[in-house]
Amino acid sequence: MIYLDNAATTRLDPAVLDAMLPWLRDDYGNASALYALGRRARVAVEQARETIAGLVGAEPAELFFTSGGTEANNTVLKSLAWQSRTIRTIACSAIEHHAVLHPAEALAECGIELVILPVDDAGILRLDAIDRQRLDRPDVLVSVMHSNNETGALQPIAELRQLLPHALIHTDAVQSFGKVPFDVRQLGVDFATLSAHKIHGPKGIGALYVRRGVRLEPFVHGGGQERGRRGGTEAVALVVGFAEAARRACAEMDERARHTSRLRDLLRRLVLERIADVRINTPPHALPNILNVSFLDAERLDGEAILQLLDMRGIACSNGSACTSGSMQPSHVLRAMGRPDAESRAAVRFSLSKDTTDDDVRTAAEALAEIVADMRSVEPASSIFAER
Repeated sequence: MIYLDNAATTRLDPAVLDAMLPWLRDDYGNASALYALGRRARVAVEQARETIAGLVGAEPAELFFTSGGTEANNTVLKSLAWQSRTIRTIACSAIEHHAVLHPAEALAECGIELVILPVDDAGILRLDAIDRQRLDRPDVLVSVMHSNNETGALQPIAELRQLLPHALIHTDAVQSFGKVPFDVRQLGVDFATLSAHKIHGPKGIGALYVRRGVRLEPFVHGGGQERGRRGGTEAVALVVGFAEAARRACAEMDERARHTSRLRDLLRRLVLERIADVRINTPPHALPNILNVSFLDAERLDGEAILQLLDMRGIACSNGSACTSGSMQPSHVLRAMGRPDAESRAAVRFSLSKDTTDDDVRTAAEALAEIVADMRSVEPASSIFAER
């Protein structure tokens, strides 16, 4: 299989698994227990917390572990609205992950004001469209992702902070962390969401940064774990795996970025050479590992069939949009960028990793060109991709 859906999840790094195994076998103690087995687990959790916090410019006390990015996002929005009751308005970009949009919509049904912030045709937040008088208040939460999961577009978070100095700002950095530099102090955010499984770590573990001094009541009750901010027995092996994956990703960030950006550029060139009427939806200022393409004649194409035919050829990728009742829905991200519904429905997202090879990219480009050509009832272009 050629796996090109790394924005969805990544292969667990064998070194990360090795770091986790002792905590699944012999050192299985509860990190809240007082005896030696538990104390060893507690030390491992706190060392992992220190490692991850240091990688994002935070203090260890400002970071607590969650079951993943979705829980962390829900925690910020719902805790501020329901537990802490410190916000009256939520503003989020139109291209947010559903783990932000859906809880925001649920809170709107309960009386919280919801403001959707527009993006331009490149998928970048339009700072000029933000109503400062309306949103620059301490009872407003602004949630804008650091980079988009469908197009890879990087967002102007530091500029957003300068524009809204008094609002609370949350950024979902699940796609960014470990791929591009990310520092909570430099960005000036109050909350940041992190996750392990996008950087070759385990699924089921994430973290939430909460700036010191910001009030955030627990969203998950049931125990005093995580300094009272999240109930539940700590998943020690997952926490250790998260820290090891994060450490490796940040240490190898430049090398991995050079590798994936080179392959992304190769893929872009091959797609543009071999497929007519194609649009590149990934802007220049984006993550190094994502390429999103769509087709100007999308009314003639079947987006779901494109993915299925790629899968039949052993190529795994996605279009980044939801699939409901077997009917592929238009990408809300591409629609927010002004793309027509048909084009938003037939887009293809390729997301690469440190493990992706030149042959993977060439084979995927060849397959996509042949599939699209067949759907257009045109003879496929040559399957030979020569260097130019």
